[in-house]
Amino acid sequence: MMSDNTEQNSMQPTKTELKNILLSYKNKINENRLPQLAYLIIRKAIRNLQLPPGETFLEREMTEMLDMSRTPVREALVRLEMDGWIRLIPRKGFSVEPIMKESIQQICQIAEALDGVAAELATLNIDEASIKKLESLIDLQESLLYESNLKDWADVDDEFHNLIIDYSQNERLKSVMDSHSDQLYRARVYTINDRELPARSIIEHRAIVAAMKARDSKAAQTLMHSHRKRGSEEILAILERKSKNNRY
Repeated sequence: MMSDNTEQNSMQPTKTELKNILLSYKNKINENRLPQLAYLIIRKAIRNLQLPPGETFLEREMTEMLDMSRTPVREALVRLEMDGWIRLIPRKGFSVEPIMKESIQQICQIAEALDGVAAELATLNIDEASIKKLESLIDLQESLLYESNLKDWADVDDEFHNLIIDYSQNERLKSVMDSHSDQLYRARVYTINDRELPARSIIEHRAIVAAMKARDSKAAQTLMHSHRKRGSEEILAILERKSKNNRY
């Protein structure tokens, strides 16, 4: 594994730690098709920054760590390149695609609009048990924020937004968001320690759920769109700063 980013390299797992992480994913993912299994494992590790942006890995290393033969891993890597997660290096391996402001900005624009629509539709469909589930996630976020546990906070934040998308009961909307949600999560975790503590997100989440509880679908849509837009602007500003810093 090679890196030009000393700060990032100091935080990445060792080869042994990385192998254990990948094998833990392998044991948890319910998938019998080896190419699909390899794809899901590697994508999850990229999503969680265990395979950091800009890092280069040998194909041989990856087959050894996944305890798989070359063919399914190779098929997975080809698909990951097609999906924009990695770049293949001929006869060597692959590099993880960097987190680029321009790409994340486009994804954020989609998420702002569709998350708003999801909140509107969810308000029309949601029941009391689902409302309570969302409220319990907000309470958990508040506790994690108090503990300054930002990684787990980001995981719960992701669950909160994904649940609202599920509650929209719109499979096409869900499919579009699924294709982008992991990239957004990766950018959020990549920038989380550079942002102010996300106390405003707690307030905004409570306002969104209050609008849903009141069955005010338009208010829920407006509040969600505003919430996503503000969060996107914070992430994009940090990515811009990081980009400038890396030029010098």
